[in-house]
Amino acid sequence: MRLTRAAVLARAKAAALDGVRRLNCWGSHLTDISICRDLPNIEVITFSVNGISDLEPLHQCQNLSELYLRKNNIASLNELFYLKNLPRLRVLWLSENPCCGSDPHRYRMTVLRNLPSLQKLDNQAVTEEELSQALIDGEEITAPPARRSVENGCPESTESSGAESTKETESELLNFSLEETNKIREELGMKPVPRDKFSSFSPRETDCNRKKRNNVLNAILLLMKELDAEGLEIIQQTVGRRLQAFQKKELQEE
Repeated sequence: MRLTRAAVLARAKAAALDGVRRLNCWGSHLTDISICRDLPNIEVITFSVNGISDLEPLHQCQNLSELYLRKNNIASLNELFYLKNLPRLRVLWLSENPCCGSDPHRYRMTVLRNLPSLQKLDNQAVTEEELSQALIDGEEITAPPARRSVENGCPESTESSGAESTKETESELLNFSLEETNKIREELGMKPVPRDKFSSFSPRETDCNRKKRNNVLNAILLLMKELDAEGLEIIQQTVGRRLQAFQKKELQEE
């Protein structure tokens, strides 16, 4: 799915693209973020849990300081080539992408060798010792990733792969745990949920119902972050009415 101008303006509550400073498109089934070329003043981007594979559109975001790309479809660390000239980038969350591979040390060292200005990588603070070690163990990226060749001037159809990516993303969205919930809250600048406060489910609930309920709860948490005072008041009133209805029902059953 392509991220459109209208979607960006609506989510950022901005009148023009050059006025967008923060953009949260978590779990939006995105594969095309070309619109980012037109976001010169963007500072914080949340693109976690999507199907993004190409980071080239980000190379013009010179004011970008925080970038969240966890759980996408980034296949090669060569995509870091497009982030190397972003002077203000300090926070990057790239874990749970195919490019991370099976060697966590090599992955982290390569990222830090190419992005030595990072202060936090995958929610873990970067140390001076790591930056020094990255010069030895990390791989220098000097060229962008090779793209698949096109035939007869037309890009290869991605309809099938796009559908598969959407299915995988939907499956991931339904499979939340305490750890996943706190990762999302961290990306949104919210405090983690203590284990004893995390919602528990009755053993009688089916896996499907449990996942669906968890999905709804986390979607609500994400949406609340973007609401203003008036919107939050509406939510509060609605929740109050729902609670009263549940309490009334329980009294009737007793």
